[in-house]
Amino acid sequence: MPLLTHVKCTAMALLLGLSASAAMADVVVVVSAKNAVASLTENQVADIFLGRTGYFPSGEEAVPLDQPEDSVLRADFYRDCTGKSASQLRAYWSKLIFTGRAQPPHELADAAAIKRYLQSRPQAIAYIDKKDVDASVKVVLAPRP
Repeated sequence: MPLLTHVKCTAMALLLGLSASAAMADVVVVVSAKNAVASLTENQVADIFLGRTGYFPSGEEAVPLDQPEDSVLRADFYRDCTGKSASQLRAYWSKLIFTGRAQPPHELADAAAIKRYLQSRPQAIAYIDKKDVDASVKVVLAPRP
């Protein structure tokens, strides 16, 4: 009986691990296909999304866009690209807003809304799930988990 219990526990752990990895999104940072930026580093992207700079390395304006605050994609992006958790990010933005130094990125509902925005404002930058990439956007960074 102990062996059967061990097998059941192992099987359950494997299933939970598979479902957790399936829930994780494959995040990519994108700009409009019309944008001249070809690629960015994680530090450059972090600087844009954390309000440290409002410009691409070329000097062009960069307008960051966020996914909804409760999305797994957003949590994955900020963890992978900035090293900040959701609570750390809230505290970070509270301080910047209070001191008047910066405003957080504009939040849009989903990848479709982000892609529409990117079409109308090529200077915008966002992150979406890799599966949502199409010809209207250009991947400039695939952050490492």
